[in-house]
Amino acid sequence: MKRPPRQKARTETTSTEETETEEGRTCPECNSSSLRQSADGSEVSCEDCGLILEEETIDRGPEWRAFNASERDSKSRVGAPTTQTMHDKGLTTTIDWKNKDAYGRSLSSEKRSQMNRLRKWQERIRTKDAGERNLQFALSETDRMASALGVPRSVREVASVLYRRALEEDLIRGRSIEGVATSTLYAACRMEGIPRSLDEVSAVSRVDRMEIGRTYRYISKELGLEMQPVDPKKYVPRFCSELELSEEVQNKANEIIDTTAEQGLLSGKSPTGYAAAAIYAAALLCNEKKTQNEVANVAQVTEVTIRNRYQEQISAMGFPN
Repeated sequence: MKRPPRQKARTETTSTEETETEEGRTCPECNSSSLRQSADGSEVSCEDCGLILEEETIDRGPEWRAFNASERDSKSRVGAPTTQTMHDKGLTTTIDWKNKDAYGRSLSSEKRSQMNRLRKWQERIRTKDAGERNLQFALSETDRMASALGVPRSVREVASVLYRRALEEDLIRGRSIEGVATSTLYAACRMEGIPRSLDEVSAVSRVDRMEIGRTYRYISKELGLEMQPVDPKKYVPRFCSELELSEEVQNKANEIIDTTAEQGLLSGKSPTGYAAAAIYAAALLCNEKKTQNEVANVAQVTEVTIRNRYQEQISAMGFPN
């Protein structure tokens, strides 16, 4: 006599047959939480007893398979995701700059001139008024400065969102587009935990440092951005990497910053100068000496600042000068 097949689907009998744990669902047969989904996503089974909890679930993936990036691009029927870094959020089409047809063959001279005209008109019709043209210019400036600073994509997205908020609140009136774009990028760097000093930002901007600082304070106040003071330890890994210092120096510099900050020495000090002085002191203590000029060039501060902060930190740590 054949045994009846084991029940595969989840039953709706009692609450004891199907339990939930903090991590997720458990097996109603053996109460194991080791559940595994098949490669094609069609079944959910228990790894301990083999009970199939779900089968023929909805496959939300594409119906095609791809084994490399080129196949994936050729079979995909969707475009790039929307982004805040473009004035139209990336929803409009763009004519490729390559003068080739769908088969990769070069276009004739007549077709090339026709495509150039189409590209020109396509760029013109992407912006319907002066407001969109200004937004397009501001976001392109943000992207240019972010590339020069080497910040990730997430910072560019946050900076674009902040600029759009400033535009909606009418905070740009009476201020330069470049100044507001630079200020929102500086704010985005601080919000994302990838700080860049005002000197570094002004070096890639078309406005001076004073205007960036003034506009940043205004934008931060009006948009309600609750910015915390920059932690000097966030500059330490980047500065140590550029100075080619070891991890031991980096850990020692963080220790110096923590110890001296507890004594109140950080209050009112520039975080970049404070981090640079801690790195200089840590390099001396770890026998990986770097000159004050080398550290000052990387941190973009003066040697006088490093000397002053260094003397304060060494005294607070109890080391002889």
